[in-house]
Amino acid sequence: MISKEAKKLIENNPVAIATCSIGNPDVAVVADVKIVDDKILIGDNYLTKTKDNINKNSKVSIIVWNEDWRNNCFGYKINGKAEYLTVGKYYEMVKKIHEGFPAKGAIVVTVESIKRIGD
Repeated sequence: MISKEAKKLIENNPVAIATCSIGNPDVAVVADVKIVDDKILIGDNYLTKTKDNINKNSKVSIIVWNEDWRNNCFGYKINGKAEYLTVGKYYEMVKKIHEGFPAKGAIVVTVESIKRIGD
């Protein structure tokens, strides 16, 4: 379950999503992330390596920090499984969130663990 505090932080700050195929790690920073149905929804506008890695290995890690991290440092580390979708309700949501961008697909992360970090 994603808490209200975590949801607010995730939806209002850039997040880093780490993916890995066999031996090829990658991290991407994304914004305009939404929580829907207790899942993390990320639009793919320019995430070619992220998409390729998710299609080979669905495990992902996401990290987010609060904006005032120098004075009040805290954030969340999230582990989960991602799906890459190009049809359906999540894809339609991404297209609306990312108007003016390509919205090639939707990355939908089912959270397996979430941990508050940094304080």
